[in-house]
Amino acid sequence: MRQPGKAERQRLIASIVARRRVGTQLELLDALAKAGCRVTQATVSRDIRELGLEKTHDPLGRPRYAPPQPGRPVDPNQALAGVLSQFARRAVAAQNIVVVHSELGTAPAIARALDNLAHARIVGTLAGDDTCLVIAQDAAEARSLARELGAAIGG
Repeated sequence: MRQPGKAERQRLIASIVARRRVGTQLELLDALAKAGCRVTQATVSRDIRELGLEKTHDPLGRPRYAPPQPGRPVDPNQALAGVLSQFARRAVAAQNIVVVHSELGTAPAIARALDNLAHARIVGTLAGDDTCLVIAQDAAEARSLARELGAAIGG
């Protein structure tokens, strides 16, 4: 069976989330597999990011992915708060670096949200799969930034 290309796969993802409640990447992977499209979790994570899917809640309060609201401006502070509260686990300062641990595959989204913020304490970011390094000017700035991010994470 031929695997769909990226554009076709992303159209399929958009169709799936528009038609039914899909609350996790694993549920989306399962729905794609049932549609004959087998991909990795990393690919699904990238597709979710590129499609701009938002994590919302259905009327019963269950999480679900939804298409982005057209024409709604994205506030970088709200975007960061959303991605941190959904995916980040903790933020720890180490010298002039803050290490943000997150769910697998979500560190690039956290780094992008931090970069879009243009935060005065952040010199730059570097993301792996589940760890984002946030570089500050010095150790004091990193400690302050870790406290700020930790508060947004909820810990």
